[in-house]
Parts: sequence; C-alpha cells; structure tokens
Amino acid sequence: MPLPPLIVSDLSVWYGERPVLDGIDLVAQPGRRIALIGENGVGKSTLLRAVAGRLSKRARTTGSVAAPDDLVMLGQEPPFSAEATIGAVLAATLRPLRHAVAEVERLAGDLTDELAASAYDTALELALAHDAWNADRRAELAAEQLGVGHLDHARPVGTLSGGQRTRLALATIMTTRPTCLLLDEPTNHLDDDALLVLGEFLRSLPGVVLFASHDRVFLDDVATDLVDLDPSAFGTDGDGGRRFGGGWSQFQEHRRRARARWEATYAQQQDELKTLRAASSIGTGAIAHDRGPRDNDKFIYAFKGGNVERAHARRKHDAEQRLERAEREQVRRPRPLLTFDAPLTGASATGRVVLVRDLEVTGRLRLDRLDVTAGEHLLVSGANGSGKSTLLGVLAGRLAPDAGEVQVTARRVAELAQDVTFAEPRRPAEETYADLLPDAGTGLRALGLLHPRDLRTPVGLLSVGQRRRLGLAIAIGGAPDLLLLDEPTNHISLALAGELEEALGRSPGTVVVATHDRWLRRRWSGPELTLHGVDRSCGTIGR
Repeated sequence: MPLPPLIVSDLSVWYGERPVLDGIDLVAQPGRRIALIGENGVGKSTLLRAVAGRLSKRARTTGSVAAPDDLVMLGQEPPFSAEATIGAVLAATLRPLRHAVAEVERLAGDLTDELAASAYDTALELALAHDAWNADRRAELAAEQLGVGHLDHARPVGTLSGGQRTRLALATIMTTRPTCLLLDEPTNHLDDDALLVLGEFLRSLPGVVLFASHDRVFLDDVATDLVDLDPSAFGTDGDGGRRFGGGWSQFQEHRRRARARWEATYAQQQDELKTLRAASSIGTGAIAHDRGPRDNDKFIYAFKGGNVERAHARRKHDAEQRLERAEREQVRRPRPLLTFDAPLTGASATGRVVLVRDLEVTGRLRLDRLDVTAGEHLLVSGANGSGKSTLLGVLAGRLAPDAGEVQVTARRVAELAQDVTFAEPRRPAEETYADLLPDAGTGLRALGLLHPRDLRTPVGLLSVGQRRRLGLAIAIGGAPDLLLLDEPTNHISLALAGELEEALGRSPGTVVVATHDRWLRRRWSGPELTLHGVDRSCGTIGR
C-alpha cells in the first residue's frame, strides 16, 4: 500500500492580532525531505506545530492540514519528563512495536473469518511498515550509533546534557521509523558522528520528512527541497511558489538573483507609475498651447479647441485606465533586509588575555594548558560531552574550577550561552536590552539583529531564534574585550549565520567560539582547540 503524502492547504495562523503564517500551501510526497528556511520569526516552528496539531490554545487558524496518522514530531526540546529514566523512555518506544508483533501472531490463529482476516491484514501492514520484528535490535543499534547506548538505563533524563537528550530522542525515532517525521532544528547539540548517523537515517526513510534547520551542510546533504517562508514578490521559484528543488549552496545564488529581479521590477514600475500619474493629470495646454484667435478665424479656433478638448479627455481617460491597471498589478515594495554588520568586540588590548593551567571540572573537563593572546580568535571543537560549554563557562566566571589555575585579564567579558533565558518574559525586547546594558554605546535597533516591529514584543513571545538574536545583541552591545560564543549559529537564520561569520573576521578583540557548525569550521583559518573529554587529559591545539 503506498504511503500517504502530507498536504497543507491555505494555512494561516494568528496569535491574537499578530499574523504568523499567511496562506501556506505545501504538498510533501513520500520520499521527499523538505527543509523550511527563512528569517527568525517567519513561522518555521509554527508551521511544524500546526501540522503536528501542537499549536497553543492562543493560536487561531484557517485552512487545512491532511497528515498521515503515523506522524512524529521532535521539537527543539525533546518531549521527555526530566524524571523519566532512559530505560523507561526506550521501553515506551518499543511497547507499541512489540504489541504490533503480538497482535499479528494472535490474529494469525484464525483467518477463516472475513473480519478476522481483514484485522490480520491491517495489523500485518502496520508491523511491516515499521519493521516491528527488528525493533529491539534496531533500538540497540540506534542507541549505540548515537552514543547513548553506554548510559545507565536507570539515569534520569534531566541529568543528561542537551546533546544527549537530543540523541536519545533521535534513537527513539530511528526505532519507530514513522511514516511522517517533523524535526525542528534537529542538528542542534549534535557532533559530527551523530550528524552522519542522522543524515543516513533520514535519507533511508520512505515516508515524508519535513524539517527546519540552520545547518547549511545538513541542508546540502539531506534536503531534496527547500521551502522559503520569507515573503517575496515572485516567490522562491520565480512564479509565486515558495519551493526550490535542491540544497542550500544552490539556493544562495538563486535567492540573490530573485531579490535583484524584485528590486529592479519595483524600481521600473515606480518610474512607470510616475509617468502615468503625470499623464492622467495633464491639461489641454500641454496638448496644444492655447493662443488667441487671429482676425477672421474665430470659427476655426473654436473648432480646433473642441478637438483639443476631446483629445485631452481621450488621452486622460486612457492614462487613468493604464494607471489603475499598473497600480493594481504592481509588486509590493521589497522589505529592507534585516542586516547585521556591527562589530562583535571593542578594540583589542595587548598581551595575554587567557591563561589556563591544569584545569579540571570534575566529570566534565580536563585541560592541561591554554593561552589566548589579545586579538586572537580561537575555535573550540570536540564531540558532545568533551567540555566545550564548560570551558566557556569557566572563562566567563559562571563556573568555578575544581582544580587548576585560570586567569582572565580582559576588562569586559561577555558570553553568549547555548540557552538564552530572560528573568522577565513580559518585558519588551528593547527594554530588556536597555536594562541589562544601561551604558551600551549602541542601541538595540542600530545593531540590526531584531526587526523594528519586534523591539516592543515581550521577550517571552519571541521565537527561539529571535531570543537568540537578542542574547547576541546583549553580548556584543557593551563592546567586550573578550567575547565567548557557545554554538553561535544555533537557532539563527541562515543569512545571519553568514553575516556573523563575516563579523568574526572583522572583529579586533579576542573571541573564543565553541561550535559543531561544520560550515563555519570548514572555513575557519585561525587557531583551533580540540577537546577530547575527561578521559583524555588535554586538548589539541592546531591551525
């Protein structure tokens, strides 16, 4: 039996009076892996939640969604209780698959009855679709491939790192193999090995995969189609549609050309409208300059004057019709792009900024030696659990080491942590920024990280990506001498990720970046520290 598609028809979503999605149409056929892209706040997560039926009660929707019954969604935070154990999560995943096998075996006992035979066919089809007989082996293999197989099954989920929770969630999905899979930023917190496993699994799924991701390498490796939710006069495909067949690298140039066409068309139409408006308001004097009659030609003058009036009326009417049609068909003004080009740091100091000797944070990090000089940009990489975030927390002063020496001589240190939270979610973004940076030389609006319409939005209503942008603004607004960035491209738009990389190259101050981002790492030209975890006593520094 063929697998069903996912069909979204004219879907619109509002939160109060605020529109989030407007008239979305999407058909996702089995075997297609469709990525949602667009600026932070355009509604990627909202669309996934709408398809999954997980919108909050505050949301108002129109349109329709026809999704396969066997739909699974993994949001940006895995859906496990912090108190649940790893063993309980895996058992809950296997339970329906084991039940499917038992049901097939039970119904196979009597196939003479027509109803029993039909029930058997249904149960068998379900079990075969999910390869239920191999579920236990598949669960074991998935946990091993994703690096969570060695974890104590009695351990509570709440004690796991963000990467471990994500990998556990992916292990459950690889076990069940759903017909329709929705993923919201699935690559966050994943190291290279886990990303390879995830990519291979998604390419092997016969059903529908719909996901939102900021990971440019992942988009190139996995996506068969991109759906751009940013508004455009001509659409993503040039004919009003939002879909592009291909990955991110191909799409970049396509999008640049589409934007240039939009801007050129708008400018040309505005010139045309200006001309038509002038023509529609023309007077008779512009058609035939009025002059007084000579002797004996008053009759001829009146006759010609009537012709002039009729010609004027005809030309004015034609111009008004053309103007009305042109105004009706004109493309809307291209919205200014949200562009970030501010400096990340203040001016560089001199000498050594960071000194680390025999650092240890029990169970999380061990590092023999690290020196960072003023103006240096250091990339910190390593597998999940190797201690990247811990190192940045120690350098920021948030975490106290259990042993060793740590000296940070920078006057102003700022950190962008992985999880950005704010104490007062009802406070507007602009006020939050001003409260946390009362002496900032640059206002939030001037940084170009949040759209002007979002400056008065309560931070609790911002999307995850928008809160991440605000966190970055707070980190750089005080012009720090030492800037610590933990997974800076997580949750942010693809356009901002590229602008942030360019800003790194221009920044005169000292920057330490911890990241899994393969796109950023492949283009890094400075020094790199690779951490190996607490089982090995030091990291490796290279270029």
